[in-house]
Amino acid sequence: MNRILPFSSHLRSFALSRFCSPTYTATRRMSSTVQFKQALSIPGPIEISDEVLFANAHPSMSHVSPDFIPVLGDCIRMMRTVVDTADGQPFLIAGSGTLGWDQVAANLVEPGENALVLHSGYFGDSFSDCLETYGANADQVKAEIGAAVSQEAIESALKAKKYKVLTFTHVDTSTAVLSNAKAIAQTVRRVSPETLVVLDGVCSVASEEIHMDEWDIDVILTASQKGLGVPPGLSILIASKRAIQVFNSRKTRVTSYYGSWKKWLPIMKAYESGSPAYFATPPVNLIYAFHTSLSAITKSSPSLAERYELHREASQRIKAAATELGLKQLALAPEFAANGMTALYYPDGLAAGDILPRLVKKGIVVAGGLHSQIKDSYFRIGHMGITAVDGSRGDVDTVVKALKETIAEAAAAKSA
Repeated sequence: MNRILPFSSHLRSFALSRFCSPTYTATRRMSSTVQFKQALSIPGPIEISDEVLFANAHPSMSHVSPDFIPVLGDCIRMMRTVVDTADGQPFLIAGSGTLGWDQVAANLVEPGENALVLHSGYFGDSFSDCLETYGANADQVKAEIGAAVSQEAIESALKAKKYKVLTFTHVDTSTAVLSNAKAIAQTVRRVSPETLVVLDGVCSVASEEIHMDEWDIDVILTASQKGLGVPPGLSILIASKRAIQVFNSRKTRVTSYYGSWKKWLPIMKAYESGSPAYFATPPVNLIYAFHTSLSAITKSSPSLAERYELHREASQRIKAAATELGLKQLALAPEFAANGMTALYYPDGLAAGDILPRLVKKGIVVAGGLHSQIKDSYFRIGHMGITAVDGSRGDVDTVVKALKETIAEAAAAKSA
């Protein structure tokens, strides 16, 4: 009988002795020469639980081993739970979240077809570039910085031209802007029901509420290193039955080799049914880590609904502290503010050099600006995964305390 081995007992004993010994203190000391003293508070990669780190250190194993097959199969099933779909088809492929764009462009859009990209930040430009690389005609509807594209603008664009796909970034990591996925899908179904709705959820899956079937989303793409709480390296995409039908009815050859669903669909179906299959080697250790994280998300306490609420609470605490300090959010209104991250303008008279190095000295690593038009004007704080869910870690308190001290110190230094 196949056994799921998320982490072997002998290795766990080694890891526990290594990482949970008296030397593995609040400084996260791993050895006498290597120390991790900083809390990673960027919007991905995020802090990872010890259990996931242990699982990632699983001994090397064949990707067709009877022990590994049910682990990958379980991950496929658990991803359906995460995005709330009964019959969506997950694809778990070695790669970054960017590979999800390639999958959409190569499998669902044939050369010469039209794609509509809703732009709420840097990643709208990138998705457009990817679509055009594969031969699509990509049009953008751009929101003002700090806002999402309005439903009126979406409706107008859909009435002006026939689009094969509409894509949007659920949370744009460059701006921390949240788009209303449910409303977008409703508008598309009402105005252009044949258009596929593609949700870029790299910075939203497992930290923002998503209901794939209920909202009638055709594709959700994401990556392992953000809300899903796993090290980088796994591209995750879930396609609806409608999307698979569009793929199966395409008239031209898929324009990617590695990203072709013709290659990967049989692999995913085989592993879910309990049989090995091969096209390209999966990241075995990362799948073990992914299994551990997904089990915590879908089968443990807090529940998925409670996780969303905990992300909202952590977000409100960070944003309230920023407001108290006089810091202005990029998000122009609360409905545009993501729950897994916050983007803040620097205080008047202060810049990145005044803020970011001081935070690092206090053990907090945040991200600088990314949007090209305002890159030097703001910074970004990530608060997703265990940072939001595990209150015993005190991550949010630590960030708030460091932020308050840093702003005070930087202001004092400027006035001196």
